[in-house]
Amino acid sequence: MVERAESESRKLLGRLRDTMANQAEGQERLDQITHLTADSMGTEVCSIYLFRDDETLELCATQGLKSESVHQTRMKLGEGLVGRVARMGKIINTADAPSSKGFRYMPETGEEIYSSFLGVPIQRLGEKLGVLVVQSKTAREFSADEVYALEVVAMVLAEMTELGAFVGEGAALRARHTQPVLIRAITGQEGTAEGHVWLHEPRVVVTNLVGDDPDTERRRLTDAVENLRVSVDQLLAVASGDTEQVQVLEAYRMFANSKGWLRRMEENIDRGLSAEAAVEKEQSDVRARMLQATDAYLRERLQDLDDLSNRLLRILTGQGTQTGAELPDNPILVARNIGPGELLEYGRQLRGIVLEEGSVGSHAAIVARALAIPLVINAKRIQNEALNGDHVMVDGDQGIVHLRPDDTVVSAFRDKMAMQAKAQERYASIRDTPADTLCGKTIRLDMNAGLMADLPSLENSGAEGVGLFRTELQFLVRSQMPKRNELAALYARVLDAAKGKRVVFRTLDIGSDKVLPYMKAQDEPNPALGWRAIRVGLDKPGVMRMQLQALLRAANGRPLSIMFPFVAQYEEYTAARAEVDKAVAREKKLGHTLPETLEIGAMLETPSLAFACNKFYEEVEFLSIGGNDLKQFFFAADRENERVRRRYDTLNVSFLSFLEDIVNRCATTGTPLSFCGEDAGRPVEALCLAAIGLRSLSMRPASVGPVKHLLRRCNLDDVRKVIHDARNAGDQSVRPAVMEYLRGLN
Repeated sequence: MVERAESESRKLLGRLRDTMANQAEGQERLDQITHLTADSMGTEVCSIYLFRDDETLELCATQGLKSESVHQTRMKLGEGLVGRVARMGKIINTADAPSSKGFRYMPETGEEIYSSFLGVPIQRLGEKLGVLVVQSKTAREFSADEVYALEVVAMVLAEMTELGAFVGEGAALRARHTQPVLIRAITGQEGTAEGHVWLHEPRVVVTNLVGDDPDTERRRLTDAVENLRVSVDQLLAVASGDTEQVQVLEAYRMFANSKGWLRRMEENIDRGLSAEAAVEKEQSDVRARMLQATDAYLRERLQDLDDLSNRLLRILTGQGTQTGAELPDNPILVARNIGPGELLEYGRQLRGIVLEEGSVGSHAAIVARALAIPLVINAKRIQNEALNGDHVMVDGDQGIVHLRPDDTVVSAFRDKMAMQAKAQERYASIRDTPADTLCGKTIRLDMNAGLMADLPSLENSGAEGVGLFRTELQFLVRSQMPKRNELAALYARVLDAAKGKRVVFRTLDIGSDKVLPYMKAQDEPNPALGWRAIRVGLDKPGVMRMQLQALLRAANGRPLSIMFPFVAQYEEYTAARAEVDKAVAREKKLGHTLPETLEIGAMLETPSLAFACNKFYEEVEFLSIGGNDLKQFFFAADRENERVRRRYDTLNVSFLSFLEDIVNRCATTGTPLSFCGEDAGRPVEALCLAAIGLRSLSMRPASVGPVKHLLRRCNLDDVRKVIHDARNAGDQSVRPAVMEYLRGLN
């Protein structure tokens, strides 16, 4: 029985291949497939339903139902048995369709005389394309072999749809990858960009679906799997010190050595598929099962399976990641995710970045901010929708991607970019003027940096110095710990590029969302509140000492400013300060030139430090409020959680009152205070921070101009009164009152 079924399956595939080879129009091909499938399976009906939009299926071809219902019968996702197959992505096989849950009678099709129903989803690697159905008058469930045969036809339909074999009139038969697509996602880095898609990992396209000789295809598969196993073992040997990477590769090896995985692919070959088609069918089948799993671990392993299957497909098809395509003009990088090292290799040649995954605190987001490249994250389906070279517009301000936009969108988007460019020209005219307010106050505007590539912005943006230089990026992009002399040389180049302007170096801020590739991952239930930043430095003082020595040597007689991150209590600051004193004493003993001046500060990122003893405020030489972390801890709202991170306003009266208390306390002790974070670079927020007494703000370079422009138009005394009046009136946020004030400006 199995041999007969396998022979019939191969025969059906062969006939399908011949049909596909015919020079026919898309509709004619679909009609031929329904006729061929019904004939091969001995059923009276075979119908193909394809999506005309995300929520609507359309009957596009049929053998057995009324021909006039083609392109007229439509149903919503979940409607009727066909709609249920599409929504669930699962097969429905029933002997009594009219009595089945969800059945809906479609009178225009004439299907009432058919009892048996078998529907399988037409999908490609999780992307739903339609439903393939066979029906019969005889009341019976279809056998496992018949179900498999229909699955194979559905797979061929999915692959050929991807290759454009069924293009015709109407929405359901329109060519793929040609229509405008709007994707609403999440802002990772603000800014706008227009350009062309560059796929970081191009999709593998399977064009050879049918295997004429099962023995040859088995050998191809076996050789490819062995090649894959060797490559995974080699990667494991290299990654022996990287716990997180080892865990992923161990999962790869588990899949690669799974006898069941190989056996199922071999069975697909025996039924008539080519080796690569067998791999993709198994990938799709396992993907469908895993997506239904409630176990979070199993769902996480789906990515491992996809990566491994794609590696195997690249071996079989010869389609490597290097396709020979040239980077297009104004490239917009599109990827599922990307590491910081790979992103830095692209550098500033990228105009924008769109990721299917990622988070606002991911390594990719950190690098994108450092490079000032607009970034949109969690852009679902972008890899399936986009092709290399597609026209794309990225709105990092709104978290929106316009793929293949129509003329109306292009015009509106370019108008927005032109307005931004005009504003930048206006900001350039005040680049060298101070941020003097109408009431005679001067606000110092610094920039944040983390790469040597940032330093040219120090002069171009009009920033007065670097209020925060993130030193962790040099650690994140390497596969091993950098050496002291390498860091000293880098920090020296930073100071050289600053040309005497103040640079505040923040010591290594790792942990939480910034885990070093060569650092043992910590299994912590809440990493943001865990072992990170100064806590790591004090518990592992060797790295801190090495970095402090590198900074002292880089200064080489010049002024040096060092800031410790995430200090939660006075004792942590004194312990870190003691490490500085030891490093200075050691450098002096070695005869090295010491900094001309040395100031040691701390980041105030935890509410606890706002209530530290007076002795701390008297001893610390400067403080910088780390607004991003402080706000998430103040409101107990994780900034990585999209459900809550936008729930609370920086201009909430309680948060502003808290900041004002810090400002007043620093004024009493004479402690220099600045504010560093995303809110410092938002003009309205920056204005309010200045109004409550902050006289130094540090932000991304592109924000210096807009913030300075607004500050120079305002009287801080007036804004302070607006804030206090709103607070006294019981307003939850001062934003509406401040915006009303700004609308009244000339």
